[in-house]
This record gives sequence, C-alpha cells and structure tokens, in this order.
Amino acid sequence: MTTAPATATASPWNVPNLLTSIRLVLAIAVIALIAMHWYGWAFIAFVVAASTDWVDGFYARRYGQVTKLGRIFDPFVDKIVICGAFIALVEIAGSGIAAWMAIVVVARELLVTSLRGLIEGGGGDFSASQLGKWKMVLQCVAVGAVLLCLMQTEPADWLQWLRLGSIWGAVALTVYSGFDYVVAAARIMNTDQSAQ
Repeated sequence: MTTAPATATASPWNVPNLLTSIRLVLAIAVIALIAMHWYGWAFIAFVVAASTDWVDGFYARRYGQVTKLGRIFDPFVDKIVICGAFIALVEIAGSGIAAWMAIVVVARELLVTSLRGLIEGGGGDFSASQLGKWKMVLQCVAVGAVLLCLMQTEPADWLQWLRLGSIWGAVALTVYSGFDYVVAAARIMNTDQSAQ
C-alpha cells in the first residue's frame, strides 16, 4: 500500500496511481464476472488486482512517487476490491460467505477509514499496521479459495477446508484488527488532548 509520507515533488500522474486505477477497473470486473458466474475469469482478475496492490506500493516507496492522491486512492480501491468481492459472493450459492460476514468486512473498513480521516485530518499519522496488512492477505486468500471452489463441480477436500478456514480466519482477523485500530486511535486522541 502507498502509506509512506507524501513527497512534495511527486506528481499524482505516476506509475503507482496508474496501477491503482487499473486495479479499480479490475475490481469492477471481478464483481461483474462473479455475478455472471464466470469464476475462472473472476479468479484471474482478482489475483492480478491483489498483486498490483503490492507492486504499486513498492514502486511508490522505491522511486519516491508517494502522493497525497495515492494515500487516499490506494486504500479506497483496496476496499472496493475486498468489499466488492465479499458482497458479490454473498449472492452465490455455495460460496460459504454469509451476508453478516460481508457486513462485518464493510463495517470494519468504514470504521477504520473514518478514524484515519479524523486523525490524519488533524495532522496525525494513522498508517496501515502490520495486523491490517495481514488481514488484507487473509481476506484475499479467502476470496481466492472461494472462487477456486466455485470453479469446480466437486472441489478437493483440502480446498474446501482452505475455503472454510480462510473465510472464518479472515472474519476473525477483520474484527480483531478493527478493535486494534480503535484502541490505537483512542490512544492517539488521548495523547493529543493531553498535549493541548
């Protein structure tokens, strides 16, 4: 993710933001492909979209192309990729993703985004934590495993266990990381109030 401090000289028209734009198009494609039951193509588009998240973040930090636009645009598109996939899969029979799971994922993202806007709007730093990044990884594994299962008439036992474990693991880590962000935000706000 492009979470490093923004540089004054970096142009918003750069490679990382271009990759993020491509990821947004792929996210929309994933949602549409799931709705059309084209799970193989949806899986490919999702894997490419998830991969570009790492690539654009690495490129931005490596070549000093972190921008204010990227700091907002990148996490926004991440949320479209994950939340969109979870919501789309709720309607698919046999996906293993219930409506309440998608609600938990979306609610957590809205909460953290609100806290980040509040703190960074006041000049603080609320960059993504390692726990938040691992949450994203597990969510991606869950979506990928679900799509792989949907591609097959009779998925292998190990794949079904991977789907089940990654879905519940992703939901659990989503809740825990959300709680962790709330605690961190409260600590930062209490510190700021004490300093005034």
